[in-house]
Amino acid sequence: MPGRPSILFVTDLAYQARGRRYCDEDILLTSRLRDAFDVALCHPRDAAALMDAFDAVVVRNSGPVLHYREEYDAFRARAAARGTRVYNPLHGRGDMAGKQYLLDLTADGYPVIPTVDRPEDLHVLPRAERYAVKPRDGADSIGLTFVPRDRLDGLPYGDILVQPGVDFRYEVSFYYVDDAFQYALHAPDTDRRWVLEPYEPTDADLAFARRFIDWNTLDHGIQRVDACRTRDGGLLLVELEDLNPYLSLDRVPDRTRDGFVTAMTASLRRFLDAAPRI
Repeated sequence: MPGRPSILFVTDLAYQARGRRYCDEDILLTSRLRDAFDVALCHPRDAAALMDAFDAVVVRNSGPVLHYREEYDAFRARAAARGTRVYNPLHGRGDMAGKQYLLDLTADGYPVIPTVDRPEDLHVLPRAERYAVKPRDGADSIGLTFVPRDRLDGLPYGDILVQPGVDFRYEVSFYYVDDAFQYALHAPDTDRRWVLEPYEPTDADLAFARRFIDWNTLDHGIQRVDACRTRDGGLLLVELEDLNPYLSLDRVPDRTRDGFVTAMTASLRRFLDAAPRI
């Protein structure tokens, strides 16, 4: 590959998220990645039209896909047809493919918040004071509601998922580049879930998170395993984010942030070397 590799960095710098500034994170990342790559930024709606001029496309804080579903589907189809390198690779089994993985993991007995999508399966959910109802293709808690059990029968099944409300102590997230753990953060205040603090995981915590990294089989890319700590001390998976996980790099020490950027840069180099255009 002559010269420096070029990257089209897909981000929506104007996207607003409660308690988070996505744009700051991507400004930081692109400023650092320019040490190793030629980098240009674009909005997710423009990615399909621009990507042929670059060696790889990096999808980062581009906002929930449901806001630009048609453009995203066109991007995926064009990338597949042209053999475009996309980071994260588009065969992820987590949120990249919708919420089906929550059903699959429930059926396979993984430690995940039990999830169903059919009224005839409601009996497998544990009794709870209320139940979370979320769109099958939702993100960022968009469309999330809570209902009592007596309202579950009349829901629009097929388009939604149902989970029991879980009484948890806190939420914790584990951040990976490729299959290598980078850092963990947790939200000790359940009412302010985006006020995160560094978290020192135990060996058992890392074994829990690693099960889902292994299950996803992505050999390159950035992943975030979100979990909740239940009252009995166990962990349950909340989300496996492998499309455009927000990294909360403003919440980690400088050394950790530098280590993450170094790991991401090395991962991108390996990805470019291992994935020639088709």
